[in-house]
Amino acid sequence: MPRVKRIIVPPPPPRMPDRPGRWKLLLRRQRRLIKPTLLGIGALCVVGVFALIVRAESRGLPLSERVGSATADLGLRVQDIVIEGRSKTPEPLLRAALGVTRGDPILSFSVKDARARIETLTWVQSATVERRLPDRIVIQLVERAPFAVWQNQGKFVLIDRAGDLVADQDVALFAKELPLLVGDGAPKAAAALIEALATQPAMQSRMVAAVRVGQRRWNLRMNNGGDVLLPEGEETAGLARLALLQTQYAVLDRALQTVDLRAPDRLVLRPAPEKTIDPAKPPGRKPT
Repeated sequence: MPRVKRIIVPPPPPRMPDRPGRWKLLLRRQRRLIKPTLLGIGALCVVGVFALIVRAESRGLPLSERVGSATADLGLRVQDIVIEGRSKTPEPLLRAALGVTRGDPILSFSVKDARARIETLTWVQSATVERRLPDRIVIQLVERAPFAVWQNQGKFVLIDRAGDLVADQDVALFAKELPLLVGDGAPKAAAALIEALATQPAMQSRMVAAVRVGQRRWNLRMNNGGDVLLPEGEETAGLARLALLQTQYAVLDRALQTVDLRAPDRLVLRPAPEKTIDPAKPPGRKPT
């Protein structure tokens, strides 16, 4: 059997890498220069700001105003003021409390102080003030929602759910929609009563006003002219009992001066006084 001759083929010589083109070489060189360039620009900005601060210091300005003045020269000025959530708060009062106008240095503007001033406005329950660089101020308001009308020393004012004053203007716009409260301590105790009234809409529709007595309990003045005396701290139970009495005996349709529900085990009804005729005054002639 003939022998097979083994032939060894040498490996090909290593291939030389292709030489990159001109544009690729230029791009590589520019990439190397990007970082030093950015560092140089940043250093120039720092030096520029420092120089402007020193110049402002020579004019005797506080540090915050120095920084604000220096950065304003670099373009950090208020150009846009955005107000969100405003419905009842007068915009001129809001902008005055904000204390900044377009063109002012944005970094010398105190967000904390502006928020504190805005939250002193009558309609504002809470506020958020944000500085969004380079040139925007954003104000977000949560306004007080009128919850009731409070008659206090002959004046009518709006209060919110917490019993805080909302405003003493535009009360007429809410007078027909909101319950009327009377008496010292009425605003802080109103939430429990109004929530109880919401469970008995038929009784709520007959109520003219709620009078706080001794800062302990409520009397309800009804549209028949009588008063319902509710038990202390038991408004829900008292109103449920009143609704049952109205269904069974129509007590609110009778000429009653008071319906006393203060005692849980008894009911006291006091009739309205009859109108008396003065004998010294002759009766008027009936129309013919």
